[in-house]
Amino acid sequence: MITQTLQIVQLVLAVLVIVAILMQQQGSGLGGAFGGEGNFYRSKRGLEKVLFYATIILIVLFVASVTVPLFLA
Repeated sequence: MITQTLQIVQLVLAVLVIVAILMQQQGSGLGGAFGGEGNFYRSKRGLEKVLFYATIILIVLFVASVTVPLFLA
């Protein structure tokens, strides 16, 4: 019962992490992957900042949901 619940939680967290990452605006295109477009500094504001922190929290929760059962077994 617990393993099924944990699997569902992991699935939901994985989908939420994917959605949160895809919703973030990069704005640099393919040139940013090769070192281009890096001539400016821009701080995150408003919803972008909330989404950034939410992504970090979701990733930490996902990693915790994967590793904690390993220590309990």
